[in-house]
Amino acid sequence: MNLPLPPSSTPLAFGDLHGCRASFQQLLAKAAPSSDTPLWFSGDIVNRGPQSLVMLRDLMALGERAVAILGNHDLHLLSVAAGIRRARKGDTLDDILNAPDAADLLHWVRHRPIAHFAHDMLLVHAGVLPQWDVSLTLELADELERALRAPDWKETLAGLYGNTPNQWNPHLKGIERLRLTCTALTRMRFCTAEGVLDFTTSGGLDATPPGCVPWFDVPHRKTASTTVVFGHWAALGLTLRDNLVGLDSGCVWGNRLSAVRLASRPAERQLTQVNCPGCGPSSA
Repeated sequence: MNLPLPPSSTPLAFGDLHGCRASFQQLLAKAAPSSDTPLWFSGDIVNRGPQSLVMLRDLMALGERAVAILGNHDLHLLSVAAGIRRARKGDTLDDILNAPDAADLLHWVRHRPIAHFAHDMLLVHAGVLPQWDVSLTLELADELERALRAPDWKETLAGLYGNTPNQWNPHLKGIERLRLTCTALTRMRFCTAEGVLDFTTSGGLDATPPGCVPWFDVPHRKTASTTVVFGHWAALGLTLRDNLVGLDSGCVWGNRLSAVRLASRPAERQLTQVNCPGCGPSSA
């Protein structure tokens, strides 16, 4: 049985910000956390929205109070900066790349965690493979974090792109092990009951590929007894279950930005939302 968290220790978790700073400031003011409330961010801090640079600086200024994990768009920022990938249509990263403190900003991003666990809650960007328990998830995330912080991080980052391997095997080693870790934690949506990842769709539940289910509905997944907090899946929308908090409600698409106060007891969790009329595709 989980003991209730003291109010000041209860994290306030935010969905994908994507540089939608005005919406974030409005939501933070509306949720009104105390000054010592931990703030959790589900990744994709930057890109597509209009204020990625100042959004990044805001989170950096929060210091240790902010737990911001890496999403696929944050990794894309690092890849573009490193010359590994080209900027894509719709990217809004130039302000960061051209900033006088770009090196400090990118260093901060590169040193963010891939997963975070506290109060029996696991924070990831996209999802967790069904064969992974919390301990293994954190072990694999730590391996990837250390690789991205090492002197040869660019070589590692370049090797993280690709759709294979698409299934967990405990014998995976080297860059293939790191790639699958990255793919699962920052990109996954659907998979088979055996944990084979699907990359054919980014749609909602009505777009479920044949033979697949959302990663969190795989029977007997090993994180089912832990509350998993995640973002990434805008087409899924806000998803609240006793053991699941899906926070991406599509702010960057002009929908809503969501935050949930993560009380230990699900019935005591509090949802706060704001509309995002100024952060849709036409304004990005």
